[in-house]
Amino acid sequence: MSEYKATIKWQRTSPDFLKGKYSREHTWTFDGGVTVPASSSPSVVPVPYSNPAHVDPEEAFIASISSCHMLTFLYLAAKQGFQIDRYEDESIGVLAKNERGVPWVSRVTLHPEITYSGDKLPVPADEKQLHHLAHEQCFIANSIKTEIVVQAK
Repeated sequence: MSEYKATIKWQRTSPDFLKGKYSREHTWTFDGGVTVPASSSPSVVPVPYSNPAHVDPEEAFIASISSCHMLTFLYLAAKQGFQIDRYEDESIGVLAKNERGVPWVSRVTLHPEITYSGDKLPVPADEKQLHHLAHEQCFIANSIKTEIVVQAK
């Protein structure tokens, strides 16, 4: 099977680490070479110790679910002869507390908006089936316990 790598780097920049007054800014470097500025979410750690301009782990988690669903959907649609010109998803994740009181991303709702062209256009039942199959076959969806809901536009 495949192996995937990410390198996470953080460096202390203040003397107040033990007081909890330190920057959560760090970087994610992926095997292809791209480096992404990251931080904790400002809803978890207040500014200036987090940076709202950087990607936080919760956003990345939601983006990975949406991206995996989209890529699987595009693959399945192409195999069935549906030409897609545009796919946009404004996905939303919800943080809740589990039975032990620990926060977790309990639900992610995908809102895909898809533009088709060509001679063969899907009817709503086709699109619903494609989303169902994409969810069943998405590697990320099969790796998590978070509820994933698709509300196609």
